[in-house]
Amino acid sequence: MEALMNILNEIDDSVNWMEEAALVDDRILDSFGVITLISELEDTFDIQIEASEIVPENFNSVNAMWTMINRLQENS
Repeated sequence: MEALMNILNEIDDSVNWMEEAALVDDRILDSFGVITLISELEDTFDIQIEASEIVPENFNSVNAMWTMINRLQENS
């Protein structure tokens, strides 16, 4: 989780990532941020995020991202 938080803080350190539950829906995390995040997550966690995974439900909160990361690591 610490690695995920480091990535998110590199993207924007003014966001309280742990408190937000609608990062994509509220446009706190824009399309460029999502693309940057996906690249960093794939490199850091050695996962492949397919297009079908790129939905708001997987990126709206830190917990949703962490759940997706763990699921993709288990399936690889």
